[in-house]
Amino acid sequence: MNKILRGVIKFRQTIREDLVKQFEDIKNNPKPTAVMFTCMDSRMLPTRFTQSQVGDMFVVRNAGNMIPDAPNYGAFSEVSVNTEPAALELAVKRGASGICGCPKNFDVASPMDHWVRRNGFNSVKRLNERLHRGPSLMKYDSEVSPSQSFEAMIDPMDKLPVEDKLSQINVLQQLINICSHEFLKEYLESGRLHIHGMWFDIYKGEDYLFSKDKKRFVVIDENTVTDLLAELNSRYPLPEDKDGAVAFAQSN
Repeated sequence: MNKILRGVIKFRQTIREDLVKQFEDIKNNPKPTAVMFTCMDSRMLPTRFTQSQVGDMFVVRNAGNMIPDAPNYGAFSEVSVNTEPAALELAVKRGASGICGCPKNFDVASPMDHWVRRNGFNSVKRLNERLHRGPSLMKYDSEVSPSQSFEAMIDPMDKLPVEDKLSQINVLQQLINICSHEFLKEYLESGRLHIHGMWFDIYKGEDYLFSKDKKRFVVIDENTVTDLLAELNSRYPLPEDKDGAVAFAQSN
Protein backbone atom coordinates (compact mmCIF):
# COMPACT_ATOMS: atom_id res chain seq x y z
CA MET A 1 0.00 0.00 0.00
CA ASN A 2 2.91 2.37 0.62
CA LYS A 3 3.88 2.08 -3.06
CA ILE A 4 0.29 2.56 -4.20
CA LEU A 5 -0.33 5.68 -2.12
CA ARG A 6 2.96 7.17 -3.24
CA GLY A 7 1.90 6.38 -6.80
CA VAL A 8 -1.30 8.37 -6.25
CA ILE A 9 0.74 11.36 -5.07
CA LYS A 10 2.99 11.09 -8.15
CA PHE A 11 -0.15 10.93 -10.33
CA ARG A 12 -1.42 14.13 -8.71
CA GLN A 13 1.87 15.90 -9.38
CA THR A 14 2.30 14.77 -12.99
CA ILE A 15 -0.55 13.59 -15.25
CA ARG A 16 -3.63 14.44 -13.18
CA GLU A 17 -4.11 17.89 -14.71
CA ASP A 18 -4.12 16.51 -18.25
CA LEU A 19 -6.53 13.70 -17.35
CA VAL A 20 -8.95 16.07 -15.62
CA LYS A 21 -9.03 18.13 -18.83
CA GLN A 22 -9.90 14.96 -20.77
CA PHE A 23 -12.66 14.19 -18.25
CA GLU A 24 -14.04 17.72 -18.68
CA ASP A 25 -13.98 17.45 -22.47
CA ILE A 26 -16.20 14.36 -22.56
CA LYS A 27 -18.13 14.97 -19.30
CA ASN A 28 -21.03 12.47 -19.24
CA ASN A 29 -20.89 11.69 -22.93
CA PRO A 30 -17.95 9.38 -23.64
CA LYS A 31 -17.98 7.62 -27.01
CA PRO A 32 -15.82 4.51 -26.67
CA THR A 33 -15.15 2.82 -30.00
CA ALA A 34 -13.79 -0.50 -28.75
CA VAL A 35 -14.10 -3.07 -25.99
CA MET A 36 -10.99 -5.05 -25.10
CA PHE A 37 -10.98 -8.32 -23.18
CA THR A 38 -7.62 -9.15 -21.67
CA CYS A 39 -6.02 -11.20 -18.91
CA MET A 40 -5.59 -9.75 -15.44
CA ASP A 41 -1.87 -10.57 -15.72
CA SER A 42 -0.05 -7.67 -14.02
CA ARG A 43 2.27 -7.32 -17.05
CA MET A 44 -0.64 -6.42 -19.33
CA LEU A 45 -1.18 -2.66 -19.67
CA PRO A 46 -3.84 -2.32 -22.40
CA THR A 47 -4.43 1.41 -22.18
CA ARG A 48 -0.69 2.03 -22.41
CA PHE A 49 0.18 -0.19 -25.32
CA THR A 50 -2.85 1.08 -27.28
CA GLN A 51 -2.23 4.69 -26.16
CA SER A 52 -5.93 5.02 -25.35
CA GLN A 53 -7.25 8.22 -23.87
CA VAL A 54 -10.10 8.83 -21.42
CA GLY A 55 -13.37 7.55 -22.89
CA ASP A 56 -11.77 5.68 -25.81
CA MET A 57 -12.22 2.07 -24.78
CA PHE A 58 -13.95 -0.37 -22.44
CA VAL A 59 -11.50 -2.76 -20.78
CA VAL A 60 -12.57 -6.06 -19.20
CA ARG A 61 -9.93 -8.07 -17.37
CA ASN A 62 -10.25 -11.52 -15.84
CA ALA A 63 -8.26 -14.64 -15.04
CA GLY A 64 -7.19 -16.23 -18.30
CA ASN A 65 -8.87 -13.77 -20.68
CA MET A 66 -11.96 -15.98 -20.98
CA ILE A 67 -15.48 -15.16 -22.15
CA PRO A 68 -18.26 -17.66 -21.29
CA ASP A 69 -19.92 -19.40 -24.22
CA ALA A 70 -23.65 -18.68 -24.44
CA PRO A 71 -25.21 -21.07 -26.99
CA ASN A 72 -28.62 -20.70 -25.38
CA TYR A 73 -28.72 -16.93 -25.13
CA GLY A 74 -32.25 -15.58 -25.35
CA ALA A 75 -35.51 -14.87 -23.55
CA PHE A 76 -36.64 -18.50 -23.46
CA SER A 77 -33.45 -20.08 -22.17
CA GLU A 78 -30.85 -19.48 -19.49
CA VAL A 79 -28.98 -16.19 -19.76
CA SER A 80 -25.33 -16.22 -18.74
CA VAL A 81 -25.01 -14.11 -15.59
CA ASN A 82 -21.34 -13.20 -15.81
CA THR A 83 -19.52 -9.92 -16.07
CA GLU A 84 -18.19 -10.61 -19.57
CA PRO A 85 -21.58 -10.94 -21.35
CA ALA A 86 -22.82 -7.98 -19.32
CA ALA A 87 -19.82 -5.95 -20.48
CA LEU A 88 -20.41 -6.99 -24.09
CA GLU A 89 -24.00 -5.83 -23.94
CA LEU A 90 -23.04 -2.57 -22.28
CA ALA A 91 -20.36 -1.83 -24.88
CA VAL A 92 -22.12 -3.03 -28.04
CA LYS A 93 -25.84 -2.58 -27.44
CA ARG A 94 -26.28 0.09 -24.83
CA GLY A 95 -23.17 2.21 -25.16
CA ALA A 96 -23.61 3.62 -21.66
CA SER A 97 -20.79 5.22 -19.68
CA GLY A 98 -21.57 3.39 -16.49
CA ILE A 99 -24.07 1.42 -14.45
CA CYS A 100 -26.00 3.03 -11.61
CA GLY A 101 -28.15 0.77 -9.52
CA CYS A 102 -30.38 -2.14 -10.39
CA PRO A 103 -32.35 -1.80 -13.63
CA LYS A 104 -35.86 -0.42 -13.19
CA ASN A 105 -37.11 -1.92 -16.44
CA PHE A 106 -35.78 -5.46 -16.19
CA ASP A 107 -35.13 -7.30 -19.48
CA VAL A 108 -35.15 -11.07 -18.92
CA ALA A 109 -32.96 -11.55 -22.01
CA SER A 110 -30.35 -9.04 -20.87
CA PRO A 111 -27.09 -10.36 -19.35
CA MET A 112 -26.38 -6.89 -17.99
CA ASP A 113 -29.75 -6.54 -16.25
CA HIS A 114 -29.32 -9.99 -14.70
CA TRP A 115 -25.74 -9.17 -13.64
CA VAL A 116 -26.61 -5.83 -12.05
CA ARG A 117 -29.78 -7.08 -10.33
CA ARG A 118 -28.09 -10.16 -8.89
CA ASN A 119 -24.88 -8.48 -7.75
CA GLY A 120 -25.98 -4.90 -7.16
CA PHE A 121 -29.00 -5.49 -4.93
CA ASN A 122 -27.16 -5.11 -1.61
CA SER A 123 -25.51 -1.87 -2.71
CA VAL A 124 -28.83 -0.36 -3.79
CA LYS A 125 -30.42 -1.52 -0.53
CA ARG A 126 -27.69 0.25 1.43
CA LEU A 127 -28.09 3.37 -0.69
CA ASN A 128 -31.79 3.52 0.17
CA GLU A 129 -30.87 3.13 3.85
CA ARG A 130 -28.33 5.96 3.54
CA LEU A 131 -30.83 8.27 1.83
CA HIS A 132 -33.51 7.49 4.42
CA ARG A 133 -31.35 7.78 7.54
CA GLY A 134 -28.94 10.45 6.39
CA PRO A 135 -25.18 10.46 7.14
CA SER A 136 -25.12 7.95 9.98
CA LEU A 137 -22.89 4.95 10.63
CA MET A 138 -23.61 1.85 8.57
CA LYS A 139 -22.39 -1.59 9.61
CA TYR A 140 -20.56 -3.85 7.17
CA ASP A 141 -20.35 -7.26 8.83
CA SER A 142 -18.50 -10.28 7.52
CA GLU A 143 -19.81 -13.60 8.83
CA VAL A 144 -17.00 -15.62 7.25
CA SER A 145 -14.13 -13.35 8.36
CA PRO A 146 -15.31 -11.37 11.40
CA SER A 147 -12.02 -9.50 11.67
CA GLN A 148 -12.86 -7.72 8.43
CA SER A 149 -16.11 -6.16 9.71
CA PHE A 150 -16.19 -2.37 9.88
CA GLU A 151 -18.42 0.69 10.11
CA ALA A 152 -18.70 3.49 7.60
CA MET A 153 -20.30 6.88 7.19
CA ILE A 154 -20.99 7.63 3.53
CA ASP A 155 -20.62 11.27 2.49
CA PRO A 156 -20.82 12.72 6.03
CA MET A 157 -21.14 16.31 4.72
CA ASP A 158 -23.89 15.24 2.30
CA LYS A 159 -22.24 16.94 -0.67
CA LEU A 160 -22.07 14.10 -3.20
CA PRO A 161 -24.78 13.35 -5.78
CA VAL A 162 -26.74 10.12 -5.35
CA GLU A 163 -24.74 8.23 -7.97
CA ASP A 164 -21.48 8.97 -6.13
CA LYS A 165 -22.99 7.90 -2.82
CA LEU A 166 -23.96 4.63 -4.49
CA SER A 167 -20.50 4.28 -6.00
CA GLN A 168 -18.81 4.61 -2.60
CA ILE A 169 -21.30 2.23 -1.00
CA ASN A 170 -20.65 -0.26 -3.78
CA VAL A 171 -16.88 -0.19 -3.17
CA LEU A 172 -17.41 -1.08 0.48
CA GLN A 173 -19.95 -3.77 -0.38
CA GLN A 174 -17.33 -5.43 -2.57
CA LEU A 175 -14.98 -5.63 0.42
CA ILE A 176 -17.61 -7.64 2.27
CA ASN A 177 -18.24 -9.74 -0.83
CA ILE A 178 -14.53 -10.55 -1.04
CA CYS A 179 -14.60 -11.67 2.59
CA SER A 180 -17.49 -14.03 1.90
CA HIS A 181 -15.22 -16.49 0.08
CA GLU A 182 -14.26 -19.34 2.40
CA PHE A 183 -10.92 -20.01 0.68
CA LEU A 184 -9.73 -16.54 1.73
CA LYS A 185 -10.68 -16.87 5.40
CA GLU A 186 -7.38 -18.26 6.67
CA TYR A 187 -5.44 -15.56 4.82
CA LEU A 188 -7.64 -12.74 6.09
CA GLU A 189 -7.87 -13.95 9.68
CA SER A 190 -4.12 -14.60 9.93
CA GLY A 191 -3.25 -11.19 8.51
CA ARG A 192 -1.54 -12.55 5.40
CA LEU A 193 -4.07 -10.84 3.13
CA HIS A 194 -5.40 -7.30 3.46
CA ILE A 195 -8.20 -5.70 1.48
CA HIS A 196 -8.63 -1.98 0.92
CA GLY A 197 -11.33 0.13 -0.70
CA MET A 198 -10.46 2.96 -3.07
CA TRP A 199 -12.79 5.34 -4.87
CA PHE A 200 -11.94 7.61 -7.80
CA ASP A 201 -13.74 10.85 -8.62
CA ILE A 202 -13.44 10.97 -12.40
CA TYR A 203 -14.47 14.63 -12.64
CA LYS A 204 -11.85 15.91 -10.21
CA GLY A 205 -9.19 13.24 -10.71
CA GLU A 206 -9.14 12.59 -6.95
CA ASP A 207 -8.33 9.21 -5.43
CA TYR A 208 -9.88 8.31 -2.08
CA LEU A 209 -8.93 5.57 0.37
CA PHE A 210 -11.42 4.18 2.86
CA SER A 211 -10.09 4.77 6.38
CA LYS A 212 -11.33 2.24 8.92
CA ASP A 213 -10.14 4.54 11.70
CA LYS A 214 -12.05 7.56 10.40
CA LYS A 215 -14.87 5.35 9.04
CA ARG A 216 -15.08 7.29 5.79
CA PHE A 217 -13.36 7.82 2.46
CA VAL A 218 -10.40 10.20 2.70
CA VAL A 219 -8.90 11.96 -0.30
CA ILE A 220 -5.31 10.91 -0.93
CA ASP A 221 -3.22 14.07 -1.26
CA GLU A 222 -0.08 15.67 0.09
CA ASN A 223 -1.90 16.70 3.28
CA THR A 224 -3.41 13.31 4.14
CA VAL A 225 -0.98 10.69 2.83
CA THR A 226 1.24 10.69 5.94
CA ASP A 227 -1.72 10.02 8.27
CA LEU A 228 -3.13 7.39 5.91
CA LEU A 229 0.21 5.58 5.77
CA ALA A 230 0.47 5.75 9.56
CA GLU A 231 -2.99 4.19 9.91
CA LEU A 232 -2.14 1.42 7.47
CA ASN A 233 1.17 0.72 9.16
CA SER A 234 -0.52 0.53 12.57
CA ARG A 235 -3.15 -1.88 11.31
CA TYR A 236 -0.85 -3.93 9.09
CA PRO A 237 2.60 -3.65 10.68
CA LEU A 238 4.38 -6.36 8.70
CA PRO A 239 6.36 -5.34 5.60
CA GLU A 240 4.13 -5.83 2.59
CA ASP A 241 6.70 -7.82 0.65
CA LYS A 242 6.39 -10.46 3.39
CA ASP A 243 2.74 -9.88 4.12
CA GLY A 244 1.18 -11.30 0.99
CA ALA A 245 -1.14 -9.98 -1.68
CA VAL A 246 -3.35 -6.91 -1.51
CA ALA A 247 -6.90 -7.05 -2.87
CA PHE A 248 -8.72 -3.95 -4.07
CA ALA A 249 -12.29 -2.93 -4.71
CA GLN A 250 -12.20 0.18 -6.79
CA SER A 251 -14.91 2.09 -8.59
CA ASN A 252 -15.50 5.40 -10.23
